[in-house]
Amino acid sequence: MKIALLGAGHLGKIHLKCILSSGCWEFAGFYDPDEKNASTAIEQFKARRFHTIEELLEEVDAVDIVTPTPTHFDLAVKALSKGKHVFIEKPVTQSVSEGKKLLQLAEKHRLKVQVGHVERFNPAFKALGHMKLNPMFIEGHRLAAFQPRGTDVSVILDLMIHDLDLVLHLVKSPVKKVSASGVAVLSHTPDIANARIEFANGCIANLTASRISLKQMRKMRLFQQDHYISLDFFEKNAQIVRLFEQDAHDLPPTDQLMEFETNSGKKWLQLQMPEASASNAIEEELKTFYDAIVNDKTPIVSLSDGVAALKLAHQILKEIDTRRANLANG
Repeated sequence: MKIALLGAGHLGKIHLKCILSSGCWEFAGFYDPDEKNASTAIEQFKARRFHTIEELLEEVDAVDIVTPTPTHFDLAVKALSKGKHVFIEKPVTQSVSEGKKLLQLAEKHRLKVQVGHVERFNPAFKALGHMKLNPMFIEGHRLAAFQPRGTDVSVILDLMIHDLDLVLHLVKSPVKKVSASGVAVLSHTPDIANARIEFANGCIANLTASRISLKQMRKMRLFQQDHYISLDFFEKNAQIVRLFEQDAHDLPPTDQLMEFETNSGKKWLQLQMPEASASNAIEEELKTFYDAIVNDKTPIVSLSDGVAALKLAHQILKEIDTRRANLANG
């Protein structure tokens, strides 16, 4: 199965390296009109450079799109129209309407499209695979230092969208209400933002994202009946605090528990640190993309997932704009 890379910038080179080490893909080459990006990729990886997208599409089965967000739609349309499967970095497109058009095109040609919401493959998140998750409150913080690259979109589409995808994956309920605020500090779009998302089942997600922080942080906390779960996507680990009734039928050995008093009597508390197997999340998502094509399965992060996260991101952006307009008008 042959794959080619579209975009050999900073993230594109990481993808290129992961394709080469995946053990499943045959790498055909890359396309990037930027001479500096192209020469570096050729020097580092001895990779073949295609000078036109049309030439590239004639020789591959799939493409990996790692280009600036405004170019995603046109490149994906070209690939899908030529019958090629598509892996596309997040956010999937600039607009929701573009995302919906890609859905129609992929369905028409019966092609696989996977979106690069890489945190689904983070060892911290995967460590929860054995659990039945039904969170009723979610708190997320995603903070990063300012980088000029990525500022073609707001911090919601750049960083928060990772957490939006995770929240929509965890909460199987329609979004009921969105409240949000954001401030543009170093760019022309919001660099720091907070969103409160209320779901029809009563769950609330409170998310903060910043790309002007002095420290890195990628954490999420989940609260559900008798459980508190802490995820650190940066350190790639998870902690689970579980509460048991004194006479619970599934009570673990008492040497693993801490006893404490509550208003309703004695209870047991257990702290678990599930094993988070070390893995390269980008390499793993590219392997699952290959598996989805070969075995005709829905990709783990489907195009529908990517469009749903994008739709929620744009709801948040709309709320920020509305709030800003209301403040300006007094």
